[in-house]
Amino acid sequence: MNHLFIVRNKFNEHKKITPKVFAVNAFLLAFLLFLFFYLSFLSASYNFDFMAIYEYKNKMIQGFFTSFFISVLSLIVGVIFALILCYMSLCKIVLFNMFARVFIELIRGTPLLVQILLIYYIFADNLGLDNRYVCGILILALFASAYICEIFRAGILSVDKMQYESAKALGLSEFEIYKSVIFPQALKNILAPLSGQLSNLIKDSSLLSVIAISELTQNAQEINAFTFSTLEIYIPLALCYLVLTLPISMFSRKLEKSFS
Repeated sequence: MNHLFIVRNKFNEHKKITPKVFAVNAFLLAFLLFLFFYLSFLSASYNFDFMAIYEYKNKMIQGFFTSFFISVLSLIVGVIFALILCYMSLCKIVLFNMFARVFIELIRGTPLLVQILLIYYIFADNLGLDNRYVCGILILALFASAYICEIFRAGILSVDKMQYESAKALGLSEFEIYKSVIFPQALKNILAPLSGQLSNLIKDSSLLSVIAISELTQNAQEINAFTFSTLEIYIPLALCYLVLTLPISMFSRKLEKSFS
């Protein structure tokens, strides 16, 4: 047992990386990746002309911020939907339980692209929702809510049942128990995966290009149609998504470490 404890301590110490070592290794990795892609494109005999897309830089910047704001708004609305779903899945009303379970399985079991096409061209049209941006946010929010609901549910169930029973014995109402006892303890298990969900939403927002929302991918496709510079536009497109998602992923990992 002591031997295992020592090995574990050594392993944890090994994982601690100084900023200088991290910077050197990050530079080496970036250099190797650059070298790999450079040699790949060199062997393909492709002549890059980034000046062809430079005049459309404002269109890419606009798409960059549109993708970010759509994703953030979708996450906020998705959290609201997820809270309702989580309540329905945990309450004692069988009809609510069944609805929540069917909704979650339906959303998680079908591709987002199919959901976008069905909801936008069938349900939104029948409901009179003409604004494609509002539709896009609602579609992403519904999609995210199924996953966020499971995050909430897992976080709540991770709290010891004795906490609930003790609060009940003290005479606290159901609302007070969840507000003052359950949620504060569940929060540490929720925040990290929730921030990770924002990163997923940013990448998923690229599929909204199929309903002509002027987000990052849609604008890149339009620039490609104008300039016929496929690689010149899709390389910056990939970098833009990395700029959006990498800080969130790093923040998510930092939260996981701080709460572990």
